Amino acid sequence: MEYFINCNTASLMPYNTPLDRSRAAHLYRRLGFSASAETIDQAEGQNAGALVDTLINQALNAQSIPAPEWADWNSSNYPEDDQLRNAMIRTQRAEFGVTYGNQMLNNNLKERLSFFWSNHFVTELKVYECNSFLYHYIDCLQRNSLGNFKTFVSEIGLTSAMLYYLDGVYNNGHNPNENYARELYELFTLGEGNAYTEDDIIETAKALTGYVERGELGCEAVQYNAERHDPGSKTILGQTGNWGYDDVIDILFEQRPNEIAEFICRKLYEFFVHPDSRDEAGNAQSIISAMASTFTNNNFEIAPVLSELFKSQHFFDDEAIGVIIKSPFDFYFNFIKETNFSYNDTTVASMINYSGMISQELFNPFDVAGWQRDRSWINTNFMIGRWLTIESILEDLFAADEEQFRTFGLSLTGMDGMTSNNPDVIAKPIIDFILPKGLLNDSEYDKAYTVFRSDVQDQYYEGGATPTWTLQTSMEGPSQVYLLIQYLARQPEFQLK
Repeated sequence: MEYFINCNTASLMPYNTPLDRSRAAHLYRRLGFSASAETIDQAEGQNAGALVDTLINQALNAQSIPAPEWADWNSSNYPEDDQLRNAMIRTQRAEFGVTYGNQMLNNNLKERLSFFWSNHFVTELKVYECNSFLYHYIDCLQRNSLGNFKTFVSEIGLTSAMLYYLDGVYNNGHNPNENYARELYELFTLGEGNAYTEDDIIETAKALTGYVERGELGCEAVQYNAERHDPGSKTILGQTGNWGYDDVIDILFEQRPNEIAEFICRKLYEFFVHPDSRDEAGNAQSIISAMASTFTNNNFEIAPVLSELFKSQHFFDDEAIGVIIKSPFDFYFNFIKETNFSYNDTTVASMINYSGMISQELFNPFDVAGWQRDRSWINTNFMIGRWLTIESILEDLFAADEEQFRTFGLSLTGMDGMTSNNPDVIAKPIIDFILPKGLLNDSEYDKAYTVFRSDVQDQYYEGGATPTWTLQTSMEGPSQVYLLIQYLARQPEFQLK
């Protein structure tokens, strides 16, 4: 697959042209896990600024997952029998995964962001192995996903999941553990080696000591013990005092605001606009610098930064469309949203399972640096996995209700779907909706048209002796749409958003 150089030279000035279908679809593919043809139809012709405001307000007002009954359980709440206990833990975890999967499908920007932050403030469930810790970690991601970044950093560091994952629970005053202090700077706020020293890490670790009370039953929320905190003076980023946890966060944001803003805005840019933020062919650096200024000027509120970006000419430029490789979750979730096919919890569970099989296991990023995205999503094995798993999903959906394939086609072809005898006229809007920039050339379209024509005899199409075929009336219509989607799912363009 061709590597996309970032040649986008458009500015952060507002995009004031009414949205065409391609740009409306682009907005939904990036801000959420795509949208149906009906939703895109409603967005077409709208002002980008007004629509972005609506989507951001929806995200700000969307509800997080309610606490399940086991949200604060510890080991005493589970059966003593190992087999029964493990079965109950697995069931809870699977059900919570499906609940979160449904949230991602339904809540657009809010969960797009919570999922993004799970790959920034990384924890791995397989390390801390506690369902209650998992719930409160995800709840923290959801509540803060579009809020204040300083508050977010402070809260996430005190979740039990993070304290266990990065060894905060072993950070005693008499024997500091530097793991979380290092990642706080390197991965969460500043970037590797940027504007901090090894001495800053050592001193910060001392200031973060004390969150070590783990209870006796296992899986109990971590508590602070003042007696296990280092009471001595520490010098952090040039500031000296008897610092504690809150002081570390205050000092970090007071002394390194520009570095934090640049680092975070670059990650947001690469996630939402283009994976290459450093190519000199475009002006990504100037866009990121402007985003960083907005970030600091708004006291590290996330929403104003994204609002400015999503309304911009830069975001809607042709060079920004169809240049990000779909993650596994994008691959399945975008498909189910765009087709508007009926799905249930079993479907969601299958998509979560398949995502794990092709390198994106829910709640378990690869390591502390997270999933590396973009080209790492595709190699020979993963591509074959994508093809086989999407075909399995398609087969199940077709077996459940083949008419929904006809309905999907008609949602894109309008009157043509009911009256045109030319299958190529019907196939093209389906192709152009599913693929962000269509197919490469006329020859590739012809191949897709041939697949869509299937084995229906030419005499039933336009130009034949009895041109009676239409998508609306043909018995073969659902299977033709099915075969076309199956074909498109194997194309390089289908891997992009």
